[in-house]
Amino acid sequence: MTVKQLSMPELVEECGRLGIGNVGLWREPVQSYGLEATAKLVRDAGLTVTTLCRGGFFTAIDPDERAKALDDNRRAVDEAATLGTDVLVLVSGGLPAGSRDLHGARERIADALGELGPYAEERGVKLAIEPLHPMYASDRCVVSTLAQALDLAERFPARQVGVTVDTYHVWWDDTAPEQIARAGAGGRIHTFQLADWTTPLPEGVLTGRGQIGDGAIDMREWKGYVEAAGYTGAIEVELFNDGLWARDGREVLAETASRFVEHVIR
Repeated sequence: MTVKQLSMPELVEECGRLGIGNVGLWREPVQSYGLEATAKLVRDAGLTVTTLCRGGFFTAIDPDERAKALDDNRRAVDEAATLGTDVLVLVSGGLPAGSRDLHGARERIADALGELGPYAEERGVKLAIEPLHPMYASDRCVVSTLAQALDLAERFPARQVGVTVDTYHVWWDDTAPEQIARAGAGGRIHTFQLADWTTPLPEGVLTGRGQIGDGAIDMREWKGYVEAAGYTGAIEVELFNDGLWARDGREVLAETASRFVEHVIR
């Protein structure tokens, strides 16, 4: 999604040119290009699919809506398995229309995880709950902190449910380093994502994720936290940014790789 303006073949070609061996994919462009075609494309290019995003949206009260959400998540698990990734990232869902019951919404997430966890495990896929910044709690994700995400995940085996650590969503939380250690001790850090925090936020706030190095987050510090917790997996960069999307995607991908080296590796 960082370079959603690139077609799937263009993305794969540019990853090869830049020496990028891993790619995190989103369901919409995969479905647009074709699931089997995408799986073959990345496989033939020698790319590893690190995660598939996204599943989730479990908080509906209406039984029919809940059933549809569960069916869609089973499809997402199957898609992840076809693409060769063992991680499906979950955005859990916001409050249903007219509801103010955060606790009830979170319990419905737990109910859904109880159904999906065994299904995912059978297919070699782990579910990774992603806490989102509290500004999204009403409409996108009632799970706002790593502590809340782990309280849900720890009801289930780590081989079924863990968490996503995304700098954009947790950098403000002074308890997050402790929760990262907690997640690592339980083997529950299933993916680690980077985006910077820049202000002012755009209208709608969804596309405000800043390019690495442009904002307030010390990326090396957060890399240190997950590494100290035992995480050795891939590090993803996930940017939703209208300004970046308006530019040439090849240029943005090269810039992102360069920023990653400058602000994360060095």
